[in-house]
Amino acid sequence: MTLRSVCCFLLAIVPTIAAQSKPESNATAEAAAHLAGYSTDTSPVERSWEKKFQEGVVPGNIRENMRRLSARPHHVGSPYDKDNAEWILARFKEWGFEARIETFNVLFPTPKERVVELVEPTKFRAKLQEPALALDPTSNQAAEQLPTYNAYSADGDVTAQLVYVNYGNREDYEQLERLGISVKGAIVIARYGQGWRGIKPKVAAEHGAVGCIIYSDPKEDGFFEGDDYPSGGWRPRDGVQRGSVMDTDYPGDPLTPGVGATADAKRLSIQEAKTITKIPVLPISYADALPLLSSLKGPVAPENWRGALTITYHIGPGPARVHLRVASNWDIKPIYDVIGTLRGADEGQWVLRGNHHDAWVNGADDPISGQAAMLEEARMLGELHRQGWIPKRTIIYCAWDGEEPGLLGSVEWVETHLNELQKHAVAYINSDSTERGYFFPGGTQDLQSFVSGVARDIEDPETHMSVFQRSHLVSIAKAKDAEERKDLRKRNDLVVSALGDGSDFTAFQDFAGIPTLSIDFGGEDDGDQYHSIYDDFYWYAHFIDTDFAYGRALAQTGGTAMMRLADADLIPYDYSPQAEAIAKYEEELEKLLKDKQDEFTERNLQLKEGVFTATSDPRKPSVAPPFETVPPYMNFAPMKNAIDLLKKNSERYSRILSDWQAKGSPRLSAQDLESINADLLKIPRLFLNEKGLPERPWFKNQIYAPGAYTGYGAKPVAAVREYMDEKKWREAEAQVPQVAQVIENVATGISKAADDLEKAVAQAR
Repeated sequence: MTLRSVCCFLLAIVPTIAAQSKPESNATAEAAAHLAGYSTDTSPVERSWEKKFQEGVVPGNIRENMRRLSARPHHVGSPYDKDNAEWILARFKEWGFEARIETFNVLFPTPKERVVELVEPTKFRAKLQEPALALDPTSNQAAEQLPTYNAYSADGDVTAQLVYVNYGNREDYEQLERLGISVKGAIVIARYGQGWRGIKPKVAAEHGAVGCIIYSDPKEDGFFEGDDYPSGGWRPRDGVQRGSVMDTDYPGDPLTPGVGATADAKRLSIQEAKTITKIPVLPISYADALPLLSSLKGPVAPENWRGALTITYHIGPGPARVHLRVASNWDIKPIYDVIGTLRGADEGQWVLRGNHHDAWVNGADDPISGQAAMLEEARMLGELHRQGWIPKRTIIYCAWDGEEPGLLGSVEWVETHLNELQKHAVAYINSDSTERGYFFPGGTQDLQSFVSGVARDIEDPETHMSVFQRSHLVSIAKAKDAEERKDLRKRNDLVVSALGDGSDFTAFQDFAGIPTLSIDFGGEDDGDQYHSIYDDFYWYAHFIDTDFAYGRALAQTGGTAMMRLADADLIPYDYSPQAEAIAKYEEELEKLLKDKQDEFTERNLQLKEGVFTATSDPRKPSVAPPFETVPPYMNFAPMKNAIDLLKKNSERYSRILSDWQAKGSPRLSAQDLESINADLLKIPRLFLNEKGLPERPWFKNQIYAPGAYTGYGAKPVAAVREYMDEKKWREAEAQVPQVAQVIENVATGISKAADDLEKAVAQAR
């Protein structure tokens, strides 16, 4: 989950925008100086400790952490995976944390047989191997490297005609239908990109395909972007992206859905597991893909389906016929979560920080760039503790195992400790990989004002403006139109984007109802070796964050956020940005309905007029789309009314809090602080519905969730939106009152916190 898509031209225009941008107002600057959730007395003390922390973070330590942790392949079940966990455990203990390893036993398949071969019209057998490079000292550790494969692919041995399906998303199959092409009984080949890899075999199987091949096209992931490795940082011709294709309806161990994979857990059989693909899947390089794609005939692919290979992209089917064989060892493997605890004065509230330590191979970027920075955070917090700093709240650092196959370590840990977490957890801050560039956080918007305040206090290591200012200006540069730029210029905080799935925040946000942030830097690195053997220390240190300055910035950001959350008098939630975000999500639902009504009305009219018949080339015929039932009216009033109440109560809470701080922050009694913080701690859990989403009961959060067909991508208010995407309009409308009730429950919780804060402030005066 990185920010590789930011255009290079932004570098040239950011200084211009910065010169035109207005300085912060006095009111904004004053608010920034006074930390949210802190009194007049505690704010300067906190800033003093934070300054010591930030100055103490050493890039060289981050570099050496990466060198050590990425020295050998460390996938789940490997010797170096356990060795790394034990090394991290020793570091936590050395720095003064109470630390332990929690072990879970999970299903983790590894490849036994892998075959991709072209059998007609010519013969070709794919290498399925990434070659070692002489200048890359760890690329030759073949005996320890996982082969190129997709974990949780079904076993299978199939031979069939080949069909090119572009990215293999649902809209691509709609295009195939227009072209009169079926994939039933075929093997499909899809390129990586525009969606999570696991969606590609899922959709292929739904359309009757018997196998799926996924390749890395250089258009998105190779020489089209820049010089390929080792001349540059981009994926070479034989580079392959490994990865899981586990169905994300149930993250975590496939055999213990919803419960921790502990020794006494009741396990499903492999045949009962719902998250294993229905058809065999393998990833290949573009060098291996080229002979397959070159052997296809049939229609020429639409322009937006064409990659950067020097061929004419045809769709098929055939004449290419391909033999695909996949067989795995379906083993139970141990995973090792390392948990380090720094106890606060109040052990009743916890602030959690996490990054995974397992990788597909050496994993310098993913995940060690984030893990190395997080460990430097922990070292400095331990150092401050030795100097006398004691956080108000307990701090917990988590080095997760098993993230790559399917968030195994974090999901199993959260499922095991769910009751404790829902009782104690204030927030969870996640990172994964980090590179050079800009800071664009994701998460729940009750932490939007908070993380914006942290970003104001971190310096970008290359431009020397604040991380906040640079990210804000880059957002303006990236805006799609003048209206969006106008709105951004009015903002006093960063935009925190909704999170769906894809990293270890998932169980905290979607299952346990805990406020979440995901933090990293990116967008200016010169390369990508995602999930290949070349994602190692040599490549990262030469092409990504070469001086580890942005690793330092991540450590400063993450550690400052942890300290600020841990030490605040009042938990620094701000619900107004969250209410605005939820209102926007509802507006998007209404817009989707209106757009579909207009689209289907126009399409049906064109079908009656014969437009599609007239525009179909007789020599290249296409099939007209089907008539569509125009979506009926949907009643969003219950949700709109609940959102109005949410906005009203959120603004009231913000106003009372701002008034308290603006008038010198009279000291609140310990009893009042305890009571209000208890109120605040309960509010995020109110977003949950224990029944979960329709057809996806593991996902409890009714606002934040991934889409069933987006994988990583968020689909806010999924209970309604998923049915709308499926054109099940009545089912979608039936979900509106239930979501509205959840929003109303949140609004009521905020109202109680506002009442208690108002009363406490009045008494303090």
